[in-house]
Amino acid sequence: GMKWSFVPKNVDGPKYIVVNGDESEPGTCKDRLLIEHDPYQMIEGILIAARAVGATRGWVYIRGEYRYLIDHLDNVLKEAYSRGYLGKNIAGTGFDFDLYTQTGAGAYICGEETALLESLEGKRGVPRIRPPFPAVSGAFQRPTVLNNVETFSSVPEIIKNGGKWYADLGTPKNGGTRLVCLAGHVNKPGVYEVKMGMPMMEFINEIAGGVKGGKLKAVCPGGS
Repeated sequence: GMKWSFVPKNVDGPKYIVVNGDESEPGTCKDRLLIEHDPYQMIEGILIAARAVGATRGWVYIRGEYRYLIDHLDNVLKEAYSRGYLGKNIAGTGFDFDLYTQTGAGAYICGEETALLESLEGKRGVPRIRPPFPAVSGAFQRPTVLNNVETFSSVPEIIKNGGKWYADLGTPKNGGTRLVCLAGHVNKPGVYEVKMGMPMMEFINEIAGGVKGGKLKAVCPGGS
């Protein structure tokens, strides 16, 4: 909500929504599952964001290796248009919004939001110098809301149940839940939704069934 509030309210011209589905971080596969199994949850979150900031067009940027997922989402978008959930005068509200898919080309750096915007515009995926930030000058130098698939998919339930309900699922300064991807030598690899603040060893031992044939020897810190 804070990020969306940075989008200028009284500005002429279009505003955009961009969804980061690049997911190029090794071992990461949470957004793939959300698009594959419940894409309408994401689309609803995108529409809420678009209505909130006054955007009229959006793109879901998906890494090129997810070819099957892009085809799947294209079919979902066709269905959404045919049912009146996208396009002109959505559900008779007078609100217009168009949503498209955009294919990446497998560049790791395009997971960074400004490099993603460069790629979306047809240029080399290189991070931009900030400021300006995307909320003020994003896609095609227009005000842009840019969040990942998981964020947009969370929005409908937050609107339905309230911000306090969602925040209380986590810790005081890091509310809500996150999808955590676990692969490698654990007994139950997979993608799990957990409350923020859960101790890592509790997650590995109780949810993932522990490490196969031994003990966890090391943890590598950092963004990866």
